[in-house]
Amino acid sequence: MHDILRFMLETSARLLRLLSLLQVRPEWAGADLAARLDITPRTLRRDVQKLRSLGYPVYATPGVAGGYRLGAGAALPPLLLDDDEAVAVALSLRTAASHAVTGVAEASARALAKLEQVLPSRLRGRTAAIGQATVPLTGAEPKVEAVTLTTVARACQEREQLAFGYQTREGAESERRVEPHRLVQAGYRWYLVARDIDQAEWRTFRLDRISAPRLTGVRFVPVDPPDAAAFVATAITMGPYRYQARVLLHAPLGAMATQFPPTIGAVEAAGADACMLRTGNNSLHALTFHLGQLGCEFTVLDPPELIEHMRAMAARLQRATS
Repeated sequence: MHDILRFMLETSARLLRLLSLLQVRPEWAGADLAARLDITPRTLRRDVQKLRSLGYPVYATPGVAGGYRLGAGAALPPLLLDDDEAVAVALSLRTAASHAVTGVAEASARALAKLEQVLPSRLRGRTAAIGQATVPLTGAEPKVEAVTLTTVARACQEREQLAFGYQTREGAESERRVEPHRLVQAGYRWYLVARDIDQAEWRTFRLDRISAPRLTGVRFVPVDPPDAAAFVATAITMGPYRYQARVLLHAPLGAMATQFPPTIGAVEAAGADACMLRTGNNSLHALTFHLGQLGCEFTVLDPPELIEHMRAMAARLQRATS
């Protein structure tokens, strides 16, 4: 009886390890998978058949170079997590409520409750300490519907044209047809980088202003897609503002890049000891204030209004200290 029980436990542990390996790689060669599990190819075939009988869709490619892959199915494979991975998942679920997606907070709370039921006591204490010590800072940020996010993400993945209603900053409603490229999350906001079909140009669209997104069934080939993150960074740091500044910073890129998160300004190298800053604001005074705090020499190239404003400010400061 003892030998039978040990055999059953070893087999169960091996099946769980097999599932874990199938999750971390899209496809395994049969010989490689058997070697990792230290079993024969015949035993591997039996284990695969057992997983199939439990509802896990494991597909096999026949032949000498054949292999195995885990497909999508009705049964959710167990997640085998080490200590650090388990804490990371728990922390992510706790902070998910700060993401501007409706419905995520409730689903995250349910998932976290299930996870904490199976966490070892040593890990439960670590995750509880993080939860007790953390206070979320929430505000009135616009929310994105989960169905909008998933529909747009699917269109990006499958390269399928998308149609939706869109509200501009001024509140004007319009109908858009786009070729979606990438989703970009910047702080609490989500942006879609897409090629506007009617305007024949690349644009950014805030997801909270998108309504009723619809997959059209029309596939496309991307035409010169931009770097999505850089494209959004430029759009949100300069596009919405009255004054768009271009400033040459007399300091290396490495020293200045950390001072400008993507939502504040875009910085790129302009030589070994200089970099170019592109930023924007509706206030010349605010631009002057922020540039004055940089702690390095700089030259304002644009706009002319900012140059005149800084000259007037410098003269005023000169008089105040003379």
